[in-house]
Amino acid sequence: MGIQIEQRPESDLGLDGQTFGLFIQYPSDKGRVEPLNETIATAHALDIRVVVATDLLACALVKSPGEMGADVVVGNSQRFGVPMGYGGPHAAFFATRLEFKRNVPGRVIGASIDRMGRVAYRMALQTREQHIRRDKATSNICTAQSLLAVMASSYAVYHGPKGLRAIAERVHALAVALAEAGKAAGILPVHGRFFDTVVFAMEDVGSVIERAERKEINLRYFPDGVHVGISFHECTLPQDFTDLCEVLGFQNVPYPTQENATAQLDGVLRSVDYLHHPVFNSHRSETAMMRYLKHLENKDLSLTHAMIPLGSCTMKLNAATQLLPIGWASFAQLHPFCPPAQAAGTRQMIGELEQYLCEITGFSGMSLQPNSGAQGEYTGLLVIRAFHASRGESHRDVCLIPSSAHGTNPASAVMCGMKVVVVGCDRHGNINLDELKAKAEEHSDRLGALMITYPSTHGVFEEHILEVTETVHAHGGQIYMDGANMNAQVGLTSPGRIGADVCHLNLHKTFAIPHGGGGPGVGPIGVAEHLVPFLPGHPLDAVGGEQAIDAVSGAPFGSALIHLISYAYIRLLGPTGLRRSTEVAILNANYLRTGLTGHYDILYKGNSGNVAHEMIIDCRPFKASAGIEVTDIAKRLIDYGFHAPTVSWPVAGTLMIEPTESESLDELDRFIEAMVSIRAEIADIEEGRFEREDNPLRMAPHTAAELTATEWNHPYSREVAAYPVPVMRERKFWPAVARVDNAHGDRNLVCTCPSVELYTEPLTA
Repeated sequence: MGIQIEQRPESDLGLDGQTFGLFIQYPSDKGRVEPLNETIATAHALDIRVVVATDLLACALVKSPGEMGADVVVGNSQRFGVPMGYGGPHAAFFATRLEFKRNVPGRVIGASIDRMGRVAYRMALQTREQHIRRDKATSNICTAQSLLAVMASSYAVYHGPKGLRAIAERVHALAVALAEAGKAAGILPVHGRFFDTVVFAMEDVGSVIERAERKEINLRYFPDGVHVGISFHECTLPQDFTDLCEVLGFQNVPYPTQENATAQLDGVLRSVDYLHHPVFNSHRSETAMMRYLKHLENKDLSLTHAMIPLGSCTMKLNAATQLLPIGWASFAQLHPFCPPAQAAGTRQMIGELEQYLCEITGFSGMSLQPNSGAQGEYTGLLVIRAFHASRGESHRDVCLIPSSAHGTNPASAVMCGMKVVVVGCDRHGNINLDELKAKAEEHSDRLGALMITYPSTHGVFEEHILEVTETVHAHGGQIYMDGANMNAQVGLTSPGRIGADVCHLNLHKTFAIPHGGGGPGVGPIGVAEHLVPFLPGHPLDAVGGEQAIDAVSGAPFGSALIHLISYAYIRLLGPTGLRRSTEVAILNANYLRTGLTGHYDILYKGNSGNVAHEMIIDCRPFKASAGIEVTDIAKRLIDYGFHAPTVSWPVAGTLMIEPTESESLDELDRFIEAMVSIRAEIADIEEGRFEREDNPLRMAPHTAAELTATEWNHPYSREVAAYPVPVMRERKFWPAVARVDNAHGDRNLVCTCPSVELYTEPLTA
């Protein structure tokens, strides 16, 4: 993106008017904790914005970066009860001043109100929608590691401010005791103030390594062959501490107490001024915590209740057998930078998974490093740019993108410094071949890549896909295939077969890793043979090609722990089962198409009249005929016990439906029944049997609180609202909130917990 990065010593940053940003690690790489107030003030005086990367557990004990004036604070939530997992998955966090809220590259949960005036949470600031602007997009962030965020936040809920402070103080006391033991032995730590990490300069590091290996202890050995780093955490036991002292050659060191342990943090010590909200101070037993989590779970409509027909998201079964191994300590407790020999089993699994994915995609190389589909796009385009640069063609920076592309596609291209040129689609949803050829010819000298989704985002297989790929190759460009719709390809065709050079795979879609409310996502890329040398490397592991691009993730294999799920999925199904899954996914989609035809218009179909694994139904005519928007249909589906399909994407005013292979004939029939019933309700509005303003669709969803209230002020019955079809009496899912006021939520964004006064009314979510 043309941003010049300079690493400078902390003692001499040399800030000047040419600098626009400053990035600081706090505590530092070697554990140092020093006040940042003066540095940040100096930066601000020069109009330099400051980003601080921090450790959440450290922030329970030392001054927060925000308190010292930071503009943005980022970090990783692994310290809050999430396994190392050989590198992940872990939820990152991004916090900023309220004045920058409109620039946050992602989504923020804000507080709004529902139709009944009760507080309700919703996703606000959905800046992913900026991707509609295509060539003006500034962020490709799509997937949030939501499931891991739930784990980390639950850790904070259970321990609360006092519990977290006690954990932080104990960890710090261990570090202080080790530093004092070093001083007693004549070995001073390199920093006087630290949180959990102590670094010593040792005379005989070789002996330390030898003793550590005998004790099965991993330490951090710096490349200079002199310095040794030790970090503590809340699981360190007394015997661990004793063994560690022996390894370092410190004799007769007593196990520390926490008394006066924080004295050396004078000047940076923080008071317990956080997590005051009742939710962090109410659940202190396992029973209470279990009930609180179950209370939240009961508000979620998940695959345990019904089909989730989100088009392009492939919400399919995550079998218990596949999920079980991620809880095994031998996998979950691996440090991402432990010696490779200690992770031989995990690395074997990763290698085999890469091989399987190569066979499935028809590619020669695979990198599991990217942590989401959007990050896979970014990585794939960087690989393409590196390939062009290796041939002396760095000027190839034009990226052709169909108008039907996923929103992250153009954003990823912009992130890679490419110029986006949009190519239109024909009335069948295919890329406009004549326009493609014209634009490929126009930009031939600078053509870097074409990004294309196959089957297309419109739910059809591009009929001229081979001609598309041949055209771009003829003009010197590379083909980037978005693998979001691989659920319609596996075993039947492949990116390699259609001429793609690189493709990302959404393991959290096609290969059965749970979505988890948005993540953990994994977006590995597969590449053709000529691109293998450019696969991403890592400074701390021998991964990637001979001409590897820089790492795109903090860990060499990305979210390594959950690769086990996709590995088990592939091993359990085998070639025949994988192909069968694809066939059934396409069959199920066309079964729905048949059942809905005559009630709704299917927007795009192939020449055979069929769709791929998903379809788009047109809801736009209902606005004129009945005053019904597509969101009204989506909300009404909740009353029928279904999660809504994808709304207004990629075509405004439509529903994009994908049943996947996981759903039974009974569930497909139930969904058809619901959609046909909703169409009949629309007809009732069109023909005057329901009012245009107050009807079951415009008022949906209906909560138990409203239906059991003494007063009922609608012209339709409670039964129509709650039990529109007979099966709902047996399997009713009650929504926790009525229709949310989106505009109110956007105007009154709340980035932190609302004030306690808001909780005088029951809070719903």
